[in-house]
Amino acid sequence: MFNSRLGCSSISFRHQSLPEALRTIEGLGFEEIDLGALPGVCDHVPYDLDADAVAAVTAEVLASGLRVRSVNGDIGDLNALLDADAQSARNRHLDALLTLAAGTGAKALVLPCGALGHDPVRSLDEDLDAIAAQLTAAKRRADVFGVELWTESLHFLRFCWNLERAEQLAGRLAGSGVGIVMDFSHIVAAGEDPLDYLRRHQGRIAHVHLRDAVPGNINLSIGNGQADFAAGLTALAADGYTGNFSLELETRDVTHGERPAAAAKAASFITDLI
Repeated sequence: MFNSRLGCSSISFRHQSLPEALRTIEGLGFEEIDLGALPGVCDHVPYDLDADAVAAVTAEVLASGLRVRSVNGDIGDLNALLDADAQSARNRHLDALLTLAAGTGAKALVLPCGALGHDPVRSLDEDLDAIAAQLTAAKRRADVFGVELWTESLHFLRFCWNLERAEQLAGRLAGSGVGIVMDFSHIVAAGEDPLDYLRRHQGRIAHVHLRDAVPGNINLSIGNGQADFAAGLTALAADGYTGNFSLELETRDVTHGERPAAAAKAASFITDLI
């Protein structure tokens, strides 16, 4: 029904319980998901992720029959100053998310590009260094689990919120093996051009999130904002991108009841472009 490279994030149906969201996604005809594990955004995966919670979520996902492209998680502000105890707690949370990713067959764990905020904790360069170091360490740990490690950068609401900071982070991550997730909505919300983003991240994109936006607003359904998906997907193909796409329809311009139809409409539109 839809292109096999196009999946749907469970965040698109964050108002539903995880089993219900998985049934909705499967019922629409998708074969692949991104699993939302972002506290305050999507509660499909508990933030207090003990072994029982990992086992329960893994069982629910496997029972759905859906493939998992990535687990979209968060282990805290990567530019925060941590003492030894806080770092140990972060490491345990990372291992739990990686256990979940490996158990569900996910290709990768996705982590954010810094804190929810644009102001440095120390200085711009020091914070970027800290974020890159945390991501690189997480990548080494992910290798043990047989899972890739990606970061969503740029992200309008987080530290690497514009083209300049995203490019600086990507430079620090060069050669680390950490993949870059491109999200059209965050680029447009930041007032930036997705084609410029692609020029600066040529050959670095591991995965693509799809949602529409206007400057300052990331929460629009595809077709209701300013993102030029046709030009962006054409540029990705020209750059040799053969990865997958995911509808992350965390939108606020439709009712909950309208979400399945909106997702199907967006999927048909993007399928034609792919």
